[in-house]
Amino acid sequence: MITTEQVLDALKKVMDPEIHRNIVELGMVREAQVNGTDVKVTIALTVPNCPLQDTIAKDAAQAVDTLADGLNVEIALTAMTEEEKQRLTDMLRREHRQEPAVSLAGQMNKVKSVIAVMSGKGGVGKSTAAALLAAGLRRKGLRVGVLDADITGPSIPKIFGVHEAPLMGPLGIVPPLSRGGVKIMSINLMLQAEDDAVIWRGPLITSAIKQFWNDVFWGDLDVLVVDLPPGTSDAALTVMQNLPVNGAVIVTSPQDLADMVVRKAANMAEKLSIPIIGIIENMSYAICPHCGERFEIFGHGHVEEMAQSFDTQFLGSLALDPDLAKVCDAGQIEAYENLDFDEIVELIQPRIA
Repeated sequence: MITTEQVLDALKKVMDPEIHRNIVELGMVREAQVNGTDVKVTIALTVPNCPLQDTIAKDAAQAVDTLADGLNVEIALTAMTEEEKQRLTDMLRREHRQEPAVSLAGQMNKVKSVIAVMSGKGGVGKSTAAALLAAGLRRKGLRVGVLDADITGPSIPKIFGVHEAPLMGPLGIVPPLSRGGVKIMSINLMLQAEDDAVIWRGPLITSAIKQFWNDVFWGDLDVLVVDLPPGTSDAALTVMQNLPVNGAVIVTSPQDLADMVVRKAANMAEKLSIPIIGIIENMSYAICPHCGERFEIFGHGHVEEMAQSFDTQFLGSLALDPDLAKVCDAGQIEAYENLDFDEIVELIQPRIA
């Protein structure tokens, strides 16, 4: 007959996938009951409906099941109480020697690469390109998050079909997951209604962006894609000066006006010593659905020349595609397939640290 102590010892081999500590040490095992061959373990998750709860439950069941043949193992999942979360927070703060007012998220996060997607001008499809890049990298097996830094005009949650508000865990704000497993953080997820206006001055916008980086528990990410608002003012400056940005992807369209304004964004990146990974020309052309003829509706662009002048890469051109608008409106960007953008992802992936 096995004992409760043996069950707890077995559960010490089960690691929380985000915090990288065993669930017993973290105080997540609330109760372990042994009655003959019946074993019931109650695990308190750090947040309700934790995205990784199935993994934790499976690992715990397997760990206990190896103790003896013929065991009937039941794993019950619940959520930590505020008192339990506070104990965990205090324990981790003591270990990291942090003051109570300082969030643990920044200390615990392990984000390998930060890529900013910028345009300098609105209406060129920058947020769509950021979402496509995040979805494409996720399909390649990378751990991906999207930080929506467009505080007054956020669109990332709608594009991904994410509507649930972020939860507060013991390590900080927990970003919700998209259907494909992309972590999303946006001011729109914190509003009562998605069409509520965010009427903030620069200092508040700056503070929100810093909080999205410092107080959100991103966990382990291969890449964090940051969707910048158009322009070269407070929000873009905050991201480039306060986040460890590894590179910028610039999105433009064929008009001469867009060309001029995007050069300002490129110049900003250069002055702040942010490497420009490359430039994407969006809405370059349209294909007639009847005859297949190609039309350059906004004229012929000069992105290749622009890329050359900034000693960077022309990543590719994208067509106007009604299907893309439909999937964005439906929150299904991860289901969209585009061979041209797949090639762009192939070019960007090697630049990710």
